[in-house]
This record gives sequence, structure tokens and C-alpha cells, in this order.
Amino acid sequence: MDFTYSDISKMIDHSLLNPMLTAAELEAGCRLAVAYDCASVCIMPFALPRCVEILAGSTVQPSTTIGFPHGGHTTSAKIAEAERALSDGGTELDMVVNISQVLSGQWNYVRDEIAAIVTLAHARGAKVKVIFENCYLRDEHKIRLCEICGEVKADWVKTSTGYGTGGATIADLKLMRQHAPAYVQVKAAGGVRDFDKLLEVRALGVTRCGASRTAEILDDARRRLNLTPITLSAIPASSQSGY
Repeated sequence: MDFTYSDISKMIDHSLLNPMLTAAELEAGCRLAVAYDCASVCIMPFALPRCVEILAGSTVQPSTTIGFPHGGHTTSAKIAEAERALSDGGTELDMVVNISQVLSGQWNYVRDEIAAIVTLAHARGAKVKVIFENCYLRDEHKIRLCEICGEVKADWVKTSTGYGTGGATIADLKLMRQHAPAYVQVKAAGGVRDFDKLLEVRALGVTRCGASRTAEILDDARRRLNLTPITLSAIPASSQSGY
């Protein structure tokens, strides 16, 4: 095989964004991500400080959301949310664009807002993934967003929140990889629910995937690589459920 376990596990942002997850399940999800050596845990903002504590000493990054899930917050609210997340120890921010302004063609507003979050995060050594929510957009919107993200030096363009009417599609991932500069990575979210799908999007140039079925995906990867299984009997099953 042309990949190692780390190549695969470090593609996954373990998603803990389901609003019904309890505090115990959120903590269990963080420990799951450490056990499987994921790229990051993307957790609800209020739980970020505890997430940072649990991930300390690991290579798993603590991340959270900005303007999630609808993107309609004011720019000042998104900036305040980002500032708090960075102060709480977040190292990666997944921000939702203002979908209404995108659909309205208000590109200066959209660009200025993304630039504000990227500039703030980069000044603190953090990275930004810009969520488009492609299910509501036309291709011309997605292309312009890719161009803007390149202009402002965003770190990733991301397909979806996982809570819209649709998630990552192969067509969208190809489009985003084609139109985003090489230095902007692509993240797939919503729809990558098994190892074969992860390999499929990896072949397109995707470097991160948002997933809540992390254990299932990485257990399969470990089986195929003939690695020892990871035992997580203490982790509640609901913290691994898909969205």
C-alpha cells in the first residue's frame, strides 16, 4: 500500500459537533482522537478548553467552529468568537462563510470577513478552514470562494458543515482542488463515512476529512495494514455516531 497509518489518521478531524453530545461523551471523543492519533478534534466552542487539556502532550490539534453552522453571524461576532477560541487554546478554526452574502454576490464583504479571521488566526499561529456549504451554492460561487481563499491565504477550503442538505461530493472536491491555489488545502466534510471513501477523496488531493465515524474508518485502515486493533471499550458508542 502507498500509505502509512499516520498518513490516514492525520487526514481526520474528529467531529464532536452534535449538539446532543454530553460532557462525558465529548471527553470520550477527545480521548478517542488521541488513541487513534487523528489530525484534530473539532469540538463545540464551549468545550474547547477541556478539549485542550485532554489533548495536551499529543499531536492531535484542538479545533473549533466559527459562525457555525449557518454563517450568518456579524463579522464582529465571528472575530470575537475567533479571539475567544484562540485564547482558549484552539489551533485550527473552521469558519462558515456568510452564505447569504455569497449568494448575493457581495464579494467584498465575503473577502473582508474571511481575511479578518485568517489574519487574526495567523497572527496567533493558528490555521483556518473556510466552510463554503456547497449544497446551497452554484459552481461560480464555489470557484470565486476558492479564489478569495487563495488571495487571503486561508489554509483550507472546506465543502460543508455536515449539517446542510448535502455534504462533500466528488464533483465539488475536484472543482475546489482545481480552483484553489496549491498552497490552499482541501477538506471534505459530510459524507466520508468509510475507509474506501476516504481513500477515494485522498486520491483527489483532499488532505483533511471531517468525520464522526472515526473509529470505524481507522479500524478498517488498521486491519488492512495488519496493525494491532485499538481497544476503546470505555468510550460511549454515541460519541462515535455519524451525522
